[in-house]
Amino acid sequence: MMTDEDVLSVLAVLRRVEADVWIGGGWGIDALVGEQTRDHRDLDLMHRHDQEDAVVAALRAAGFAETLDCRPIRFVMAAPDGREIDLHPLVFADDGSAVQASPEPEQPFPYPSSCFVTGIIRGTPVPCLSAEQQVYFHQGYEPQERDRHDMTRLRRTFGIAPHF
Repeated sequence: MMTDEDVLSVLAVLRRVEADVWIGGGWGIDALVGEQTRDHRDLDLMHRHDQEDAVVAALRAAGFAETLDCRPIRFVMAAPDGREIDLHPLVFADDGSAVQASPEPEQPFPYPSSCFVTGIIRGTPVPCLSAEQQVYFHQGYEPQERDRHDMTRLRRTFGIAPHF
C-alpha cells in the first residue's frame, strides 16, 4: 500500500533533484478532493521525459528498483516492501501542454496545459492532474470498483459527470 506519508516522501525526494512531477490516478483524485478516500496500491506520477534520468536516480537512491518497463508509455519502480510508483513520461510543448506515448503511436495521450493543477494531501499542496484530465483517463475500459469510487468523488466535489 502507498500511504499519504509515502506520497509526500516520494515527492520530497523528487523535489530535491528539482524534478517536475504530477500525481494522477487514485492519489491524484484524493489530492483534488483534499482528503484520502480509499487505500491506494500505488502512486501514479507523470514526469518530464527530459528529467527521467534524474527521477530514476533519485528513486533508486530512495530504495526503489525498476520492475516493469513499458517505455515509452510507462514504467514501474517498486520498493522492497511492495510500494509501487507507476511513472508516465511526458513530452512538453512550448505552450505548456504535453503528450504521453500510447499503444497507438499516431495517437498519443494529450495533456492540455490547464490540466496541471495543485491538490492537497495531509494539508500539503501537491502537483496533480485536473479533474477533467482524470475523467479523460477513466474512459475506454470497464471500470473497477475503485474507478467507480474515484469518479463518484469527482462528481460530488466538482459536478463532473464521468461516462459511468
